Amino acid sequence: MVGPMAHHHTHSHGHAHGHGHGHGHGHAHAHGGANEQRTFWAAVLTGGFMMAEVAGGLIAGSLALLADAGHMLTDFASLGLAWFAFRLSRRPADWKRTYGFDRFQVLIAFVNGVTLAVLSLWIVVEAVQRLREPVEVLGGTMAVVAAAGLLVNIAAFALLHGADRENLNIRGASLHVLGDLLGSVAALAAAGIIMATGWMAADPLLSMLVALIILRGAWGLVRESAHILLESAPRGLDVEAIGPDLIEQVPEVCGVHHVHAWAITAERTMITLHARTEGAGAPDAVVAAIKARLHERFGLDHVTVELETESCADEAVHAHAAEACS
Repeated sequence: MVGPMAHHHTHSHGHAHGHGHGHGHGHAHAHGGANEQRTFWAAVLTGGFMMAEVAGGLIAGSLALLADAGHMLTDFASLGLAWFAFRLSRRPADWKRTYGFDRFQVLIAFVNGVTLAVLSLWIVVEAVQRLREPVEVLGGTMAVVAAAGLLVNIAAFALLHGADRENLNIRGASLHVLGDLLGSVAALAAAGIIMATGWMAADPLLSMLVALIILRGAWGLVRESAHILLESAPRGLDVEAIGPDLIEQVPEVCGVHHVHAWAITAERTMITLHARTEGAGAPDAVVAAIKARLHERFGLDHVTVELETESCADEAVHAHAAEACS
């Protein structure tokens, strides 16, 4: 890469980081304050009712209530971690963590998904055991506790439903609370069946149904958070179309390679690429045209562009290293 281009790349990177980070990251933090408050109050509601549900489950002998209480315990811990992740993500980037702490939210979402999956499997195993060896359940006590739990879970879910539902951390927290809500509905239904018919199997069967529903959601959460943690290309972004599109739409660009796209969070997408140019276009104007096209066609704001007029500098470095080793 020639001298003027090398200088321009350094400037371009700084500009791209300043503009893209300021726009996308600031927008994310605007949501972050509301997300943080809603998560905090959902955690307070969940933790406050958890102990009552444990006591009610032990008194009634209900697996549905105990399973829901165990789920609420993990919810309380998960909501607490989610709240902490939002607080931590407000800290500015530094020289050791140049992207800041936003990725911690994705890590917590991954942990929440794994926790939900393990809890769901435990409920299924326990339900199978109870089907083999039925346990007497006090339907009246179970119904009262389940009804109170349902109200608490509706309130917590309403809080999180009003937050940014594109945020993986909020999705993980909402999935936990939704599991609690379904658990309370199942416990209430099981209590009604037991009180009306005396059929004790309703308790473990409905618990198993809720566990399978939660497991399905947990798998989706783990899959999406792992996708981001593995630095995979953001979902919905056709990376293979970027090069041909730039060559067609930006006259000075005759080749595009070394395209790398990833996401810090679901809301913060990053991309770097090398663009080979020809003609007399000014470097600043070419970079501006590339960024404008990527924003217009692909919705990308945080872009780092390296311009080339002849050979790729990276390939030249690799070739030199190969010669030195031969």
